Amino acid sequence: MAANDLMQITDDLFFGETDLDQSNVDQQLRNALSGADDGEMYLEYTKNDSVLFDDGKVKTASYATNQGFGLRSVAGEKQGYAHSGLLTPEALTRAVETVKSTTDGYSGTMDVAPSGTNQALYTAEDPMASPSFANKVELLAKIDAYARAKDPRVVQVSANLSTAWKAIQIRRADGQVLPDVRPMVSIRVSVVMEKDGRRESGSFGYGGRKLLDPELSQEKWQHAVNEAIRMAGVNLESVPAPAGEMTVVLGPGWPGVLLHEAVGHGLEGDFNRKGTSLYSGMMGEMVAAPGVTIVDDGTIADRRGSLSIDDEGTASGYNTLIEDGRLVGYMQDRLNARLMGVRPTGNGRRESYAHLPMPRMTNTYMLAGDRNPQEILSSVDKGVYAVNFGGGQVDITNGQFTFQCTEAYEIDNGKIGHPLKGATLIGNGPEVMRQVSMVGDDLALDEGIGVCGKNGQGVPVGLGQPTLKIDRITVGGTA
Repeated sequence: MAANDLMQITDDLFFGETDLDQSNVDQQLRNALSGADDGEMYLEYTKNDSVLFDDGKVKTASYATNQGFGLRSVAGEKQGYAHSGLLTPEALTRAVETVKSTTDGYSGTMDVAPSGTNQALYTAEDPMASPSFANKVELLAKIDAYARAKDPRVVQVSANLSTAWKAIQIRRADGQVLPDVRPMVSIRVSVVMEKDGRRESGSFGYGGRKLLDPELSQEKWQHAVNEAIRMAGVNLESVPAPAGEMTVVLGPGWPGVLLHEAVGHGLEGDFNRKGTSLYSGMMGEMVAAPGVTIVDDGTIADRRGSLSIDDEGTASGYNTLIEDGRLVGYMQDRLNARLMGVRPTGNGRRESYAHLPMPRMTNTYMLAGDRNPQEILSSVDKGVYAVNFGGGQVDITNGQFTFQCTEAYEIDNGKIGHPLKGATLIGNGPEVMRQVSMVGDDLALDEGIGVCGKNGQGVPVGLGQPTLKIDRITVGGTA
């Protein structure tokens, strides 16, 4: 969709259907940001719906809309921020009075305006328009019936369809206006299976910045069900995981969540400007093994973590963070980029109009190498093959992480053996990256359900990697 069309959509939402007047808003904005180093007005309208089908019936169904604005003034490191769910002149006047206190006694020079973009990475159409609620329920019932017929061990099925549509407009004191319209869909299936009194679960989800109808083809939803059943079946046959330091092979795709948490957060600009990241002051140094290249790429069409512009108006980009093992870049929003004397990278993101922007990942992944995945597995005498991960935690100040494997297997004489239960990977991000000895040629991105949390804000993200061999890492087990 052309930029003019996006402007028309957002103008209609924020000015045609509210009491706000564009000329008054722009005058108020210039007043609010007089003497500031940076700032903007961020307008947002969102709507979303979700249907959860659980145990053969609709358990929850929801629909919600929300709108509001956030007004920010930046003076040095200080940020004044006011937000309101009311799009009225009175609410804007109160917000201006609040943020102007940031520049009392301060005289700054307004930073260079964001570049904006003409790229269209996803449709602006509303994914909530089709199918109807009745058709969604009918499909979820089919998913439930298919799962139960697929395997008699299935005792519980849960399926969820979620859609969202967000329109934003970023207005600056110089008159620049930057619009974007962002769709989002997700489909998730989980099952519980029972065998000989033992119960295990499996799940699979997919989605992205797309329309919902094409994502509900029989081929796609059946694949989701089949994968959930396969994972639960694997877990039913799992044996206690070993413990100790050993070689671990990470599968492609979703295991990139370990990379996201253990490395990605430490490369966000705010942590490095403040010196709280273990990567602070290490620009140009080797922080991973040769052959390891990690990028953050917000420009992939239709991906969950992609953005035509970030939440400050900067065009998203393809940013190399670690190149052949060497640290070459951080992810930056406007404030931290200005204070560090570098350019913004299109990573200024916020959960909603009620939140300040900060450096966040988009789609973060490791580039492919040149080794065949089977060659990598064959090179391991004894070890663990980790294919899927659940929850985890990381301390960005020292890089220490803990991640729970939801699907893992023993490696015995170069071959995949028994599935393992209770395997946990424990280590230090940079140290583990230095232990990477083989990088596969099978780069895969996740299926499109990732959510990243930071400072209480959640945003959609993507991640991925090829098959990796890590020579030494601590495995916490139950055996």
